[in-house]
Amino acid sequence: MDNIKIIAKNRKAGFEYFLLESFEAGISLHGSEIKSVRANQVSISEAYIQVEDGEAWLVNAHIAPYEAASYLNHDPKRKRRLLLHKKEINKMWDAVRQKGVTIVPVKIYLRHGLAKIEIAIGKGKKLYDKRENIARRDQEREAARSIKGY
Repeated sequence: MDNIKIIAKNRKAGFEYFLLESFEAGISLHGSEIKSVRANQVSISEAYIQVEDGEAWLVNAHIAPYEAASYLNHDPKRKRRLLLHKKEINKMWDAVRQKGVTIVPVKIYLRHGLAKIEIAIGKGKKLYDKRENIARRDQEREAARSIKGY
């Protein structure tokens, strides 16, 4: 497989949304930001993707300030531009205009030293879908315990 190092995952994305289609995008970062990403100081749990004026933006992702950067540090929650093809952005924009559909970041990783983000088009789950997920996970866990016990 490729030379990939996963930096941060949005574990709630799979629980809160049905992930319909995923995309890989580059992230436009400042120098001190990429150093913080390489040091695993990233959180995307509250982040979301915003499409405006034909560009996609990563909003509310927290990249901690790099300690050694002094006064040249960045704002931890600034909007960051995502590097995508126009066709991909238009596809996402068409999907988002439907009710209950959003674009969520799934994970940030380094591929060959470059910061990438996996984003997905997600349709919100209802409460009964989430309960069904929890019940299925519990059943799988019980089955694994019973097999392990014998």
